[in-house]
Amino acid sequence: MTTLAPTLEAFFTDRLIRQRHASPNTVAAYRDTFRLLFGYIADTTAKRPARLDFTDVDAVTVGGFLAHLEAKRGNGVRTRNARLGAIHSFFEFAALHHPEHAELIQRVLALPDKRFDSAVVAYLNRREVEALLASPDRATWTGQRDHALLLLAVQTGLRVSEIAALRCQDVVLGAGAHVRCDGKGRRERCTPLTKETVTVLRGWMRMRPAQPQDPLFPGRGTNRPLTRSAIWRLVAKYAAAAGGRCPTLAAKHPTPHTLRHTAVIYGPLGPLSHVGAA
Repeated sequence: MTTLAPTLEAFFTDRLIRQRHASPNTVAAYRDTFRLLFGYIADTTAKRPARLDFTDVDAVTVGGFLAHLEAKRGNGVRTRNARLGAIHSFFEFAALHHPEHAELIQRVLALPDKRFDSAVVAYLNRREVEALLASPDRATWTGQRDHALLLLAVQTGLRVSEIAALRCQDVVLGAGAHVRCDGKGRRERCTPLTKETVTVLRGWMRMRPAQPQDPLFPGRGTNRPLTRSAIWRLVAKYAAAAGGRCPTLAAKHPTPHTLRHTAVIYGPLGPLSHVGAA
């Protein structure tokens, strides 16, 4: 057995999961990085992953892999840099355990991120927010759920993964109303809720009897939470529906991350004209 395989296993089990308490999304992203890297090496050298050693993953190879991501897989600079970040994290861990590979490791760690121009942060103005929130048909079960989800997203700025993971027990609607979630890096955080959001969430939770551990936003006819991709589709659907009434909304192609930026920029949006409507 080579030293690369047990070191990589220790990196995932000891470093990422036990020491850093990395989220499942982070672990999956790191896993995919090495799956792609080893696949690239297998394609270019015909060497199977089980036979790889540190000398097979040198700076030249990693540099070629990064170029492959952009040229062949069509990845953007952000994705390329995120993959390099995962590789750097592993090699920093390996440096503590394999000083015999210090020079090779240092050369990999010296590979730089690629610079890029930051895009303008997209966000919605108040008119666009109201148009989006007015789109769901609140006379239906699905419309009640989607309206509550959209309002919670735009008021709190929760990430799409945080919204998908919410359970009924994470929402406190009494005095000091707030929502609890495990944020990035598994840090627990509490976000206050406005009176309008409390009213909407209370109505939604009355509409569907549920146990405390049940998902706050389940799929129709199931007790499974909406997936992140389902929430992305949900936002796109209502943005398209609202585009006729608010052309600037359609032009922005909102995503869940757009709603997060909206909350960060505006803070609690305050009373919205549609919220109290049945």
